[in-house]
Amino acid sequence: MADRERELSTLLSSAILVMAGGIIGSAAKLGERVVIGRLLTPDAYGEVSIGLAFFTFTITLALVGCTQGVSRFIPRYDSLEDRRGLLVSGMAITTVLSLVFAIGMFIGAGWLSAVFFETEAAVVFIQVLAVTLPFAVGFRMLIAAIRGCENTLYRTIVNDLVDPGLRIGLIGGLLLAGMGIVAAGIAYLIAAIVAFLVALVFLHRLMPLVGAYRTHTKELFIFSAPLAVSTVIGTLLTQTDTLMLGHFRSSYEVGMYNAAYPLAGGLLVVLSAFGFLYLPIISRLDSEGERGAVNDIYATTTKWVYIITFPAFLLFVVFPEGVIHTFFGQNYTDAATALPILALGFFASATVGRDRETLSALGSTSWIAIGNIVGLVVNVGINLVLIPRYGFIGASIASVISLLGVHAVICGVLAIQYDITPLSPESTRTFLSLPLVLLPAGALVSPWISISMVTVLPFLVVTGLCSIAVVGLVDAFEADDIVIIDLIEDAAGFSIPLVRRWIPDSNTETGLSAD
Repeated sequence: MADRERELSTLLSSAILVMAGGIIGSAAKLGERVVIGRLLTPDAYGEVSIGLAFFTFTITLALVGCTQGVSRFIPRYDSLEDRRGLLVSGMAITTVLSLVFAIGMFIGAGWLSAVFFETEAAVVFIQVLAVTLPFAVGFRMLIAAIRGCENTLYRTIVNDLVDPGLRIGLIGGLLLAGMGIVAAGIAYLIAAIVAFLVALVFLHRLMPLVGAYRTHTKELFIFSAPLAVSTVIGTLLTQTDTLMLGHFRSSYEVGMYNAAYPLAGGLLVVLSAFGFLYLPIISRLDSEGERGAVNDIYATTTKWVYIITFPAFLLFVVFPEGVIHTFFGQNYTDAATALPILALGFFASATVGRDRETLSALGSTSWIAIGNIVGLVVNVGINLVLIPRYGFIGASIASVISLLGVHAVICGVLAIQYDITPLSPESTRTFLSLPLVLLPAGALVSPWISISMVTVLPFLVVTGLCSIAVVGLVDAFEADDIVIIDLIEDAAGFSIPLVRRWIPDSNTETGLSAD
């Protein structure tokens, strides 16, 4: 019990910092999209979205799953030679691939522009992104090594502050200077170079990079190869809708879809916060034979991801028009139809917690690939049917169904093969009670609430307090939850009233005497 609580405390302490950074980073990334959307027409915003979708997919191809491999193996080695060797192995593989893909993108920019874009400026935009690719890939490999060293602060600074902060500032300035869609490419290039250099300095502090090293290329490749398939397919799952919309429909519809998509994607901020140290901690626990602790940490973190994420889900479902108008303006009102649909898919992803990382830490990466293949096949099939007829609404429906398919496979394997599941009686009551109580309540009061920049935060805070109250009233708190309450109170500087009386004592829960 003590070891489990210590690991949970470590994970959640990291989550608070990463969540704070993640909120800032997500706000900056959303702000980036908002700035582009407001300073360009919906059609031009759609063009930028198509280019960034292709750029993201190419980065994933070049990484070939090595980021998770480096994060998994670094904490398993004590010697600096082995740790350096893992990084060298990963950087060697990904650097070569990123250069190959960058050359291909640069040369093929004209063809890509003809297939997916509607403006001639897209050729230069794609070529700038091609030059950016090696720096973006290297930056992500350095972040993976920082993650493997279980350092939250450096990752948060570089990934959530430096990189997105630079991009949004540069994009705004360059767009105001009249550079058009090429402004986004230049901003990504400069930000990637700076972020790469800063991450390099931070990693050197954690793990001196100069010295002897022992490569582990074969070990890294064997682990990462199935992940390469799963991560590529997983990225296709998130980017195929945009690319297929760009091919079958207008750039305007791509713009509408990509106004709703990043907002709905914000529902994963809390899930991402729990994920930074999750993989190395779960990997270490599994190597020590602590499978029960793995299950407990997975269940506890998943329940709290659900509780903390629910207020934003409620906001997107009940007030989609107000949310779209607040962030993107009147020109994107049509996107409000897609927001509740996409929110459902992303909330479902948050609801199952870190299922991919759990399965990855246990070594069953091939099942992640299988789940993503199932999701991609479903996604492409439904998109082929729905996008030509229903446009971005059809793409939204395909996105939700495919996400459900992916998590059904992965969670099924965790439950059947490893007996690991986030479903306890308490978490089940949480999962059922919040939507049953708060969704009707939100719909009931919606005529009297106006969503704006001023009212969004108070709405989320009040709904969050109501969520905790509902969880307490349905007796869904568990003994492990006291670790989370302690950390929240320490961070806030005051005690939360009433909550502790709802949390059972760990001795009582395990049937032991309190004495």
